[in-house]
Amino acid sequence: MGREAEPPKRTLRKEFLAVRNGLTDDDVRKTADALAGRALDLPELAQARTVAAYVSVGREPGTLALLDALRARGVRVLLPALLPDNDLDWGVYEGEGSLARVRHGGGRMALLEPTGEHLGPEAVTAADVVLLPGLAVDARGMRLGRGGGSYDRVLARLERAGADPALVVLLYDTEVVDRVPEEPHDRPVHAAVTPSGVRRFR
Repeated sequence: MGREAEPPKRTLRKEFLAVRNGLTDDDVRKTADALAGRALDLPELAQARTVAAYVSVGREPGTLALLDALRARGVRVLLPALLPDNDLDWGVYEGEGSLARVRHGGGRMALLEPTGEHLGPEAVTAADVVLLPGLAVDARGMRLGRGGGSYDRVLARLERAGADPALVVLLYDTEVVDRVPEEPHDRPVHAAVTPSGVRRFR
């Protein structure tokens, strides 16, 4: 019965996106540095040889500082390239100059994607850590995504392959909440990193 009282995902997404859209460039820049510092302290990232990550766009918590720091440590960083069916291919991050702005969805959405060789959707199964985008996470580790389903496919692919990387979502402090709606295919993450700290769910 309690499930019906939960707000639908679409409504929640609009609410979280509205808050993000109110952030200034300065807000995003400051939180990106703090987020990178917190994430780099994670033992999982300290030991990782391969990390699957993503390039933040718009008002998402900034990831470039983190990507560059991981690369400087000698970590192999994989970044996604969106396929026409919303699945993700992967390429190696070679610095900001190796990224190109690619338009999707009839030009409505622009993402920064790796320009080098694409390694195929299965490449993510080699990652020791997968950094996931999201709009919120709840006390159980359930993540609210953007609704495109790309990362649901990634998590299902990891499960099928028997891979067990650390799953970490990068968020703003206000996006760690009591509960988000959950569907049968949703999978919990292991940790959330925000500018002010780390919350663990396993």
